Amino acid sequence: MKRKIKVLTVSSMLACSVLFSSCIGSFGLFHKVLSWNQSLGDKFVNELVFLACNIIPVYPIAFFIDGIVLNTIEFWTGSNPMAGTEVKTVEGKDGLFTVETNKKGHKITKQKTGETVYFHFNEAEKVWSVEANGTATPLMTVVDDQHVMMHLPDGSTMQVSLDKAGVLAFKQAVMENYYFAAK
Repeated sequence: MKRKIKVLTVSSMLACSVLFSSCIGSFGLFHKVLSWNQSLGDKFVNELVFLACNIIPVYPIAFFIDGIVLNTIEFWTGSNPMAGTEVKTVEGKDGLFTVETNKKGHKITKQKTGETVYFHFNEAEKVWSVEANGTATPLMTVVDDQHVMMHLPDGSTMQVSLDKAGVLAFKQAVMENYYFAAK
């Protein structure tokens, strides 16, 4: 009997150490369901769908699957299986754009014309580049946490500190290039 109690106590402690660790995960599935609801319409439609998803129990099931299965996978592997491509529609002054975001970068498509621009991040070289019409152009190279190397239109580069003064200096340098190009 004492052995059974000891085994039960040790098992409970091990289960609690895994279940109550500080890694709570990103709850990707639950947030995808919530994001879907928020994209449906105004606050009244969102509230009705929210209530229906709790009665049916879509939200509780998504939360349970995230908490028990997906967040455990994320804890042990470092990546969430639900962290795929995120798609959003953004309205700009030139119309509607579809923005697809994944681990490699962003794909922006103008809905009216179908024109597409890609922003990619090369982790090995730490370079953000833009690709349009099959041509890739480097935009920025990450130097460290406080600096980036910006690639200017004339082919030169400029090191910029990631603060207000650095951004202002870069903006002035770019505007001077445009001013001289216009002359």
